[in-house]
Amino acid sequence: MTAETALQPIAIDIVSDVMCPWCFIGKRRLERALPLLDGLAVDIRWRPFQLDPTLPPEGLDRRQYLEAKFGGGERARAIYDNITAAGAAEDIPFDFRAIKVSPNTLDAHCLIRWSANVGAQDAVVEALFSAYFTEGRNIGDHAVLIDIAEKAGMDGDLVAELLARGADHDLVREEIMLAQRLGIDGVPCFIIANAVAIAGAHDPETLARAIREMAERGATTA
Repeated sequence: MTAETALQPIAIDIVSDVMCPWCFIGKRRLERALPLLDGLAVDIRWRPFQLDPTLPPEGLDRRQYLEAKFGGGERARAIYDNITAAGAAEDIPFDFRAIKVSPNTLDAHCLIRWSANVGAQDAVVEALFSAYFTEGRNIGDHAVLIDIAEKAGMDGDLVAELLARGADHDLVREEIMLAQRLGIDGVPCFIIANAVAIAGAHDPETLARAIREMAERGATTA
């Protein structure tokens, strides 16, 4: 690695959906990977994906949605018990029983997009995950999104106006379609230096190794 390359941050694009518990787990594992990089700088950017774009804007009753998706409540409970255990290992106190609505996440992704303009993307993503998975809040509700935006230092009035007129819906949908054209059909997916994709919430060591390898190859942000 040259001295010039060492000064350049490695781009990490995380394709994610904020209603995906493994994406929250993946975020935590990436955070644990960063101290393993020996000071290597990274530029983390969150990219949109929707596990279920067919959900209506107001969302659906969570219990009915999961029973229809998994073919019964018993199977859904077994799946989420395993996720709860994985989350506990990452200090994420998942509370799936608190979630009453399975939301359409399009507006949440728009908020994440806007937050990048004011350097608040990580704070907004963290708040969305926490609001949904540990507090059971409806992250498809504009009032909830505005509250999250304001607490992250964003202009609440501007966010409210943008949400009301559906700003950037088409741009977010186009970005999701691009991810699908690239072959991404599940999340999280970590795209490192615009060159290598790692699908799944891998352990910190695996993520750190992949990032270091790209740095050694001289790959930087585009």
